[in-house]
Formats: sequence, structure tokens, C-alpha cells
Amino acid sequence: MATVVLLRHGRSTANTAHVLAGRTKGVHLDDTGRGQAERAAERLAGTRVARIVTSPLERCRETARPLARAHPDVPLSSDRGLVEVDYGEWTNRALKDLAKEKLWRVVQAQPSAATFPEGEGLAAMSARVVSAVRRLDAEVEAEHGPGAVWVAVSHGDPIKAVLADALGMHLDAFQRIHVEPASISVVRYTPERPFVLMSNTTAGDLAGLTPPQKKGRTPARRSSDAVVGGGA
Repeated sequence: MATVVLLRHGRSTANTAHVLAGRTKGVHLDDTGRGQAERAAERLAGTRVARIVTSPLERCRETARPLARAHPDVPLSSDRGLVEVDYGEWTNRALKDLAKEKLWRVVQAQPSAATFPEGEGLAAMSARVVSAVRRLDAEVEAEHGPGAVWVAVSHGDPIKAVLADALGMHLDAFQRIHVEPASISVVRYTPERPFVLMSNTTAGDLAGLTPPQKKGRTPARRSSDAVVGGGA
């Protein structure tokens, strides 16, 4: 199948205020976050991008803008499957106060059992975002072929859930994964298994994600086999 570039939104005003923004509208990138979005777009400038899909929230759409400017002919859309966790009554509360709640320890140690009051469970979030990414990935491959690369702009916990799924990890281990603002992680799906090509990267040109293509030829379907010994 195709390859998805998972781009977390840049630093937001909620990040620096140390509050849990959740799905609150009107949360925007700060100056640092806008610079991070520009640098992420520069990393992907040499990559043939087939589609850009973002969470509907402003901070993700703002992160996608520099990338869309660099790829003006690439379709840009939003998908609610990529949206942030619905943190319910935890939304807009200070993280230092949330850390005193009993549920905080569940979120840390057994996230699969955590459901936010009047909000979403982390297991439900994981099922939602993994389903959305796999659905969009299949659509991109059907339209552009198995060598296609597309970008999903989302949030920290949803991206961690996608990476945990690709790594075959139980959701209870997903807190071991770190996803910084404007970091890029890459997953390549195949019929047999996903391959995690990179995780939480913030530097480096990504033009190599696009396979070489000879004029008039369709890129060959990638093997699902893992290379024994790691390859060259």
C-alpha cells in the first residue's frame, strides 16, 4: 500500500499555556509553531506528495499551509477521523491540575481503560484514527499506486496510536512513544504488515520517501517481506 507521513501540528498557544486544548476551537500556532510548520514543509519539498489530509482543527490546518503552498497541485482536505481526542471535562484544564486526578494514573499506566469524563476513551480514539489512516491510505494507493506518499496532519495522541498499531504494540504501551510538535513519523503499509520507517523526526530531507520512477512506468509494488539481517 501507500506511505503515510504523520505530521503533528506545530507548537500552539495551548502548548505554551500548559493546558489540554482538546477540540477547543480558536487554538492557533504561535510564532515558534509557524516556524516549525515552515521547516516541516521544507523537509518534504522534494517529495512527490499525492494528498494532504488534516484534522479539522485550526492548529493542524495552519501547519499544513506551508506544505500546501509548496505543493500547489496536491489536493488538501480535512477528515474528522484525524481529529484530537475528545477530552470531555478535562478540556482546557491545566495539566498540573489534571495530574492530581485519579484518572491521570490510568492514562499513564493503562490507557486502554481510560475514558475521559463526558468525552472519548483512548481505545475508541485509537480505533477511530487507525481506521481513518488505513482508509485514506487505501484510497491514495487506489488512485496513485503503491509508491504514493501522502501526508496526515494530526495531533500527538492520535499519531502515537497509529504508530503503536503499526508497531504491533498494545495501546497500554503507547505512552512509550514520543511525538514532538511538528515532528514527522512515517509508516509504509503493505498487505502483510506496516513498516515504521521513522518516528518523531524533526530534521532531514525526506525526498527519498518517493521511489524512483522511470518515465512511462508504474512503480513496482513493494514487498511485504522484512529484510533478514536489515539489508544494505
